[in-house]
Amino acid sequence: MAPQKISQLSVIFPPAPVFTEANLASQKGKVTIVTGAASGVGFELAKILYLAGGTVYIAARSTSRCEGAISKIFEQTEHVAGGKGKGKGKLESMVIDLADLGTVKGAVESFLAREERLDVLIHNAAVMTPPAGSKDKLGHDLEVGTNCLAPYLMTLLLEPILIQTAQLAGTPRESVRIVWVTSMLLGGPLPPNGITFQQDGTPVVLPKGMDNYMQSKIGDSWLADKFAKRLGEHGILSVSLHPGLMKTELQRHWPWILRFIMSVVFKSAVYGAYSELYAGFSPDVTTQLNGGHLIAWGRKAYLPAEAADGLKAKAEGGTGAAEKFFAYCDREIKAFL
Repeated sequence: MAPQKISQLSVIFPPAPVFTEANLASQKGKVTIVTGAASGVGFELAKILYLAGGTVYIAARSTSRCEGAISKIFEQTEHVAGGKGKGKGKLESMVIDLADLGTVKGAVESFLAREERLDVLIHNAAVMTPPAGSKDKLGHDLEVGTNCLAPYLMTLLLEPILIQTAQLAGTPRESVRIVWVTSMLLGGPLPPNGITFQQDGTPVVLPKGMDNYMQSKIGDSWLADKFAKRLGEHGILSVSLHPGLMKTELQRHWPWILRFIMSVVFKSAVYGAYSELYAGFSPDVTTQLNGGHLIAWGRKAYLPAEAADGLKAKAEGGTGAAEKFFAYCDREIKAFL
C-alpha cells in the first residue's frame, strides 16, 4: 500500500502502534545492532529483541554504558519469559563513540570477529541541540558528525556482512535492513534547502533553534536512500524513520520546563521502539518502500519537499544537494575506511 496523506495532528499524535512485540517473530539466530541502546528508545528496542530470542549488540560510547544497559535489561527481564515461547537471546557490548570516527573501524572489526551475520542495523543514536560550537573529536560539527558521518562510515564497513547475510540460505528476502532514525521531517520547521553548504562543500552550522539538528536528520534521510540504491540489488532494505515524539535522553540539553512538558504530553520511549520495530522487522515493509520514509508508530509516509528535492539532480527539477552531501561525507570518512 502506498503512503497516504497524513495530517500534522496525526504526525504529532499517532494512532496506536500496529506492530509490537506481540507481532514479532522469533529472532533466534538473528543478529541486530542498535546504536544508542544504553538508554531511551534504543534500550527499549534491545529489550524487545532480546526477549524474542535475538542476539542484540548494545552500541554505546563506553564499556560502562554498554554493560550498564545489559545489566539493566537482565534485571528488568529476570522474571519475564521470552514471548510466545521464543526464549531469551543474547546481549553483547559494542563500544563505539559516534563523536569520534577513529573508534568506528575498531568497533566494527571487533563485531566481525564475533559474528558471521548481521540482519538489522538500527542507527538510533543521535545528539540534539548541544551547546553552541560543539564539535566531534575531529572538529566536525557535533550533530553532523555524530548523526551522519559516523553512521555512514559504520554502514560502509558493515556492508560486506549485510550482503553476506542477505545471501545466506534461509534468510528471508527483504529481512536484512538498515534503519536511519530521523526526526519530525513532515510538517516540522525545516531548513529551506535541506542542507546549506559552505563554498568547500561543508555543511554550514545553522545557529537558529533546531535547524542544525534538522539538517543532519535530512542528511540521514538521504543516506537511507543512498544505501537503498547501493544494496537494493542484494535484497537489502534501507529506510528512514521518524520514531515519534517522546520524552527521552535526547532532550537532555533542553530547558527543564520543555523536558517536563514532553514527559507529560507525549508517550514513553517504548512507543519509539515500536516505530523502530516496524521499520526493522515488519513484513509490511517491502521493496516498494526501499529508500522511503516511515513515521510513528509504524506508518508509511513521504519525505517533505526540502528532503525529496535534494535527492533529485538539478536537471530533474531538484537541487542536487544530496550528491553534494555524499561528496562531503566521502571526503571526511575516507581516512577511516
